[in-house]
Amino acid sequence: MSVDSTTAVLEALGARGPASREPLAGGTYNTVTRVRFADGRDWVVKIPPTHSTGLSYEQRLLVNEVTFYGAAASEGGEVIPRVVHSELDPGATTGAYVVMTALPGRPWSEVAGELTADETHALRTEFGAVVGGLHRVTGPGGHGYPAEPLGPLSPTWREAFTAMTDAVLADAVLADAVLADAVTYGARLPWPVGRIHEVLAGASDVLDEVVRPALVHFDLWQGNLLVAGEPGARHLGGIIDGERMLWGDPVADLVSTSLFGDPETDQGFLAGYAAATGAPLLFTPSVRRRLGLYRSYLYLIMLTETVPRGAGPDAVEWTWKEVAPRLVAALEGLA
Repeated sequence: MSVDSTTAVLEALGARGPASREPLAGGTYNTVTRVRFADGRDWVVKIPPTHSTGLSYEQRLLVNEVTFYGAAASEGGEVIPRVVHSELDPGATTGAYVVMTALPGRPWSEVAGELTADETHALRTEFGAVVGGLHRVTGPGGHGYPAEPLGPLSPTWREAFTAMTDAVLADAVLADAVLADAVTYGARLPWPVGRIHEVLAGASDVLDEVVRPALVHFDLWQGNLLVAGEPGARHLGGIIDGERMLWGDPVADLVSTSLFGDPETDQGFLAGYAAATGAPLLFTPSVRRRLGLYRSYLYLIMLTETVPRGAGPDAVEWTWKEVAPRLVAALEGLA
């Protein structure tokens, strides 16, 4: 999308003459622009691409994002953007878009090297408390992605998660006549598609223990967390990019809260989470097994999406080096 698309959105809202406009980097899917006005309004305008090339679940992602901000508002408070206006119909004159309030701070991934151990622990504790609060929110209509890219919300989490993994992996024709993503794009995977599918299916019985469709962000890596404040007074400024959210197992969020790490050792996060939920998060055999399933799903997405996104050789090599061994480890743990 061009700057003209952002202008069209602002004009449709009657918000002409912004004092400044700043493209925001870091994302790989949408066009995101920060717009400031002389009267103090500070907005972020997000516009999805017009092309349909992407993974099966990447359809109408703005529906997920708007749903997340609305559902999270009661528990997340000031760290959740407020939706100013949204248009979810890609056929609208302006196309689809969402305009939200801008939040203070810089991505945690950018400031991590500046933080002291005490600051990091305090931030992890605050972060855990916010996530624990978000997980108290229950979805109104079932399990799965609110945008329903893979069909209607499911009555059970097992059914929803099976549809999610099948959309990436299974060598079969889906309801919308699109082959599963890894097959369609010829993604390089460390194990044969059939073997991965067999392992995931063999472990899926543990999903029946999840009966409440909780609010799950599913993309809580440090790039989507804003840290505000000066040294010695750091605090969580925002949780952004809720477009991958789903209604499901809150354990699924632990895959990204400690991306490539071990959530069981994240003492600050776990303390904050327990304070918010009223009970410690116990890593039972069931929880660890479900974590293995969710890690496998995320790693399959990361390996497959490099193809439709046209990732460069360096990015492809980094993903293969960092993600493929972790996928193997997760699958071996399940098998």
